[in-house]
Amino acid sequence: MNDADPARAVGRKPVGSITRGTTGVNRLRRSDRRLIHDELVTDRLRRAPDPLVVDLGYGASPVTTLELAARLRRVRPDVRVVGLEIDPDRVVPGRDGVRFARGGFELAGLRPMLVRAFNVLRQYPEEAVAGAWATVLGNLAPDGLLVDGTCDELGRRCAWVLLDRSGPRSLTLAWDPFTVDRPSDVAERLPKALIHRNIPGEPVHALLTAADRAWARAAPLAPYGPRERWRAAADLLRENGFPVRNYRRRLRDCVLSVPWSAVAPNPSSGPRQGPA
Repeated sequence: MNDADPARAVGRKPVGSITRGTTGVNRLRRSDRRLIHDELVTDRLRRAPDPLVVDLGYGASPVTTLELAARLRRVRPDVRVVGLEIDPDRVVPGRDGVRFARGGFELAGLRPMLVRAFNVLRQYPEEAVAGAWATVLGNLAPDGLLVDGTCDELGRRCAWVLLDRSGPRSLTLAWDPFTVDRPSDVAERLPKALIHRNIPGEPVHALLTAADRAWARAAPLAPYGPRERWRAAADLLRENGFPVRNYRRRLRDCVLSVPWSAVAPNPSSGPRQGPA
C-alpha cells in the first residue's frame, strides 16, 4: 500500500501556481457521474492494490473532494481520497475519511491510481499543459489515470480529457440538456489543451461543427425532449464517420465522448494564445 504522507514530503516543493480556487456544491457532478460509470476507470480502480485517488487543486472549499469520495465509494468502498492544494491556506483538517494536504503537479510524493484536476490547467498558458501532464503522469501508479477537465461555475457545461501514462485517451463533453442550446456552446469550457483550437482547420472544430449540424437535423425530435434529440444527433454523427462513443444505458446528461485521436491538435500548429 502507498503509505506516503503528503504532509511530510520532505524536500518536495509543490509544482504549480495558486489558482483562483472557485468551487461550489455539486459543481463536478457531471464528470463524477461519468467517472463512476466509465469502464476503464472503474476496472482500474477495482483492480488496484491500493485504491488511492488524488483530487488536485480542489480550491477554496473541499466540498467537491468530499463528493468525489462519496461517489467513488460506490465503485470501491475502501477507496482512499486525498485532496491536494498548492495554497497552504486552503489545506483543511481531514474529514469523512478524506485527507487534505499541500501539493501540486508532483502529487506530494503520492502514487495514486486516479488523479482528478478540474479547473486547474484552465488558468495556465497552453504551452504549460504538456509539462503539467507529464509531471502528473510520471507520478501515477503504473496503471494510473488523470482526468484534466473544466466546467462552468454551476457545472452545467463540462469537458475533460482522460489520460494514462501513454498520453491522452479521450475527450468527453457533458452538459445539462435543458440549459444548453447546441453542442458547440460547450466549447467555451474545453480543456486548455483544446480551447484555443476551436478554429477552422482543427479537428475539435470539425467535431463541434458537425455536432451542431446533427443537432439541427434532429430538430423534429425536439418535442420528445433534448435527451432524445441528442441521442438521434449522436447517431447521425456516427453515421457520418465520427467515432462518438455509444452509451447503451440511458443518461441524465447529454454526453459526447470521442477518442483523443479524433480531436488531437494538428501537429503543424504550435500553441495558440487567446482568451481562456
